[in-house]
Amino acid sequence: MINQVNIKYDILSSKGLVKSSKTIQLKISQSNSMYIIHRALIKLLNKKRQGSANCKNRSEVQGGGKKPWKQKGTGRARAGSIRSPLWKGGGVIFGPKTKEYKTKLNKKEKQLALRNILYNKYASTTVVEDFYSTTNKPSTKAIIQKINTLKITTTNKILIIVAKKEPNIYLSTRNIKNIELIAANQINILSIINAKNIIIETQALDIIAKVYNG
Repeated sequence: MINQVNIKYDILSSKGLVKSSKTIQLKISQSNSMYIIHRALIKLLNKKRQGSANCKNRSEVQGGGKKPWKQKGTGRARAGSIRSPLWKGGGVIFGPKTKEYKTKLNKKEKQLALRNILYNKYASTTVVEDFYSTTNKPSTKAIIQKINTLKITTTNKILIIVAKKEPNIYLSTRNIKNIELIAANQINILSIINAKNIIIETQALDIIAKVYNG
C-alpha cells in the first residue's frame, strides 16, 4: 500500500545555520519498503555485470577430428578425440558462457524504491540553500571547508546531490576520496545506500520531488 507522507527538511545557510524549512510530499510504501529497495538494488547490480566469462566446449575446441590411436592393441586407454574434456586442452564440461544478466523492474517500481530509500535516509540528510556559491574557480579546499561547516566529516562516504553538475563543483570534488557528486535527475539507489551522509541542494530537492514522485 502506497502512502503519501510530508517530509520537513531544515534548510541550512552557507554558515551551517538553520535559515528556513521546506516540506515535500513523497509517495512511499511502508508495508514492503525493504523488498522494493532490494529488487531495485539487484537490478542495478545485475546491470553492472559484464557476463563476458566464456569457455569452449568440446565442439568448439580446434582439432580432434582424427582418432588419436587405434582402438585396440596399444595398451592405452580408449580415446576418440583430443577434444575430450578428460584431455589437457580439451573442452570444458558445463563451463560458463557469455550471457546478459537482466532483471525486470518497472519504472514506477524504481521510482518507489528511490523514494523509500530517501525517506529511510532522512536522519542522515542535510539540505543546504546553495552548496557551492564560489563559481569563479574550482577549489577543493573550499568544498572541504563547506562540508566541515555542516558538521559532516569527510572520512565517511558523502553523497552530494545538486540540481546541475557545474564544471567548478565537479572539479572541486573529484579528488576527494569519499565524496560522490550526482545530479538530481540521475540519482541511483546504490549511491544512496552507500552514503553515510547525504547533502542536497534546495533546487535539487524540488527536482527529486517532481521527477521521482510519479
